[in-house]
Amino acid sequence: MKITEHIEKAQGKTLFSLEIVPPPKGTGIEDLYKNIDPLMEFKPQFIDVTTSREEYIYLDKGNGLMERKITRMRPGTLGICASIQHKYSVDTVPHVLCGGFSQEETEYLLVDCMYLGLENVMALRGDAMKGENHFVPTAGGHRNSVDLVRQIDNLGRGKFLHDESACSDRSKFCIGVAGYPEKHIEAPSMKNDLKWLKQKVDAGADYVVTQMFFDNKKYFEFVRQAREMGISVPIIPGIKPIATKSHLQMLPKVFKIDLPEDLISQVENAKNNAAVQQIGIEWTVNQCRELRKFGVPVLHFYSMGKSDNIKKIAAELF
Repeated sequence: MKITEHIEKAQGKTLFSLEIVPPPKGTGIEDLYKNIDPLMEFKPQFIDVTTSREEYIYLDKGNGLMERKITRMRPGTLGICASIQHKYSVDTVPHVLCGGFSQEETEYLLVDCMYLGLENVMALRGDAMKGENHFVPTAGGHRNSVDLVRQIDNLGRGKFLHDESACSDRSKFCIGVAGYPEKHIEAPSMKNDLKWLKQKVDAGADYVVTQMFFDNKKYFEFVRQAREMGISVPIIPGIKPIATKSHLQMLPKVFKIDLPEDLISQVENAKNNAAVQQIGIEWTVNQCRELRKFGVPVLHFYSMGKSDNIKKIAAELF
């Protein structure tokens, strides 16, 4: 079922979903199941599976010579999606990136999604490759997520890169895109960032999932400005419980977000990470209750391969 259909069917009830990260290559899927199993009692309507872009590694060839190779540390997104959908009978959403994929490779990936019965995809530009200061498009690939959304939308209508084919309505993907309540790091202003979001929606995006945030006011303001911009699709809040003291430095650095002073103070005064996790659980429960009162369609949790704190949060909410 498409994400938008889940939302319509809920008739205003706030749904539960989560995002997981594929395990490193060489690792079995059983560890992933162990983190998903405890959350199934809360009936997630869909599970996102992230995609890792390629990165460079250097192999020692001897005599002081190094050979640069490209690899992916966490492959297998489509296989994981198919496995989860088969095991749990829950819809899965593979992430599709610009970075690391040509348009032809993107088309093959989307055709595989069709074969597997995956009706939803999350279209993202992706980050710059490690060691590069800015995003560099892959040869023959897309420069931005607007063009990626357009390709996905066209393919669902039977418009392939080099030919056309008759497609049924079930071949039309439900396309998710990212939104940034505190603006994308590369955007010169929030208004400029929202213009890009509007272009993604106009190109065929069906819903938005936000980057994590810890101050609901920023989400509320983001939604208000998006609606004023003419963006009418569902805007799903992305939620990440703070769990360790290191998050105070890591989250702002990596995701370019602000943390509320009250939350910072509580974490700084915590005796250990066990206390921090409890603070994160309580903060997130209160945050989610306010978001649900606001009428958000889904609470989407970034699990990062861990489920113990999310289970405690979900038990208070669903």
